[in-house]
Parts: sequence; C-alpha cells; structure tokens
Amino acid sequence: MLNNYAPRTEFESYEDFLTNFQLNVPDNFNFAYDIVDAWATRDTAKKALVWCDDEGNEQVFTFAQLSALSNRAANFLRSLGIEKGDRVLLILRRRYEYWITALALHKLGAVVIPASLQLTKKDIAYRVQAADIKLIACIDDDFVVSQVEAGAPYVTKVMVAGRRDGWVNFDDGLAGQPETLERVATRQDDTMLM
Repeated sequence: MLNNYAPRTEFESYEDFLTNFQLNVPDNFNFAYDIVDAWATRDTAKKALVWCDDEGNEQVFTFAQLSALSNRAANFLRSLGIEKGDRVLLILRRRYEYWITALALHKLGAVVIPASLQLTKKDIAYRVQAADIKLIACIDDDFVVSQVEAGAPYVTKVMVAGRRDGWVNFDDGLAGQPETLERVATRQDDTMLM
C-alpha cells in the first residue's frame, strides 16, 4: 500500500531522505476510501483498531469492519442532512465510535471537529456559530449534554453510548443502514479536520 503513494521507501542516509523522499497523492485522494477501504479489500482480517476502557471492555475491529461500519454511519449521517463541506462537532472522548464517525464524515467530504469534554455552553455556542456546525455527536455525560443543549439548542444532536430525549441514538441510526456507499467526489486538498 505504501508504494502506491511513496515510490521510494529505502534511503541510505538522512540527507538522501531529505533530498529524495516524495509522496504521490492523487487529486481525488480520500483517506477513508483510499487507505481504510483499500486495506479492507486487500486483507479482510487485518486488525485496524483495538479499543478498551477502564472497566475492561474491549472492541476489536478489522479494516473490513471499519469500512462497513463507516459506510453505515455515512448513510446515517447523510439521512440527517450531512453533506460535503458540512462541519460536525465530535465530543466523543476516547470512544471507538469516534473513529467510525470520523471515517464516515471523511467519506462524505464533511469536516470533523474533535472537541473536549470540558467545553462549556459559551464554548459550544461560539464553535457552532463560527464554524457553522450542522451536527454534534457526543457521549452520554450529564455535564457535556447540558452544555451542548444550552449552547446549541437548534443543532441536530446524536448520542453515543446512551439515550436522551431530543437526541438521535447512534446505534439506532446505524441499524438498517446499508454497508455500501457510493464514493463522494473529494479532493486531496479538501478540508477534513478543523
């Protein structure tokens, strides 16, 4: 896979590397499609992500699983109106759903804005206005939820790892979504992260 984008990977010295290293990135490059999905078709059993938490819970995902889950998530997010160029705030701490959602947003050509659990109403309101945020996905945490609801009352909200009135549940949203996705035209210089 590396040879697709870096024709030379062996160097005799640091100076040789500085002088001769190059990346060949096509204009229509998209990390989610061209790296994650490519690994998914090349080696369906290759591990991509191992997640665990302080309580001993663990989830292991292959590239094939991440590809399928991110396609389902992209279809779900699209059903909520997310399109290329839209900005989405993710307050997901260290949840594995962050990676599924980020890949889905990359596939749609939307912009991922990772955010801290420490944001207050004022911080969220500022980000929503300044970045024209269309959707916020966050974990089920009383403080985070109260700040998001107060700071972004009219923004679509998605709840990960919990359920709240007025929020769309992430797992429910993925249920029944197709594992296929028609490639969205993106360019290697499109913004994918803010």
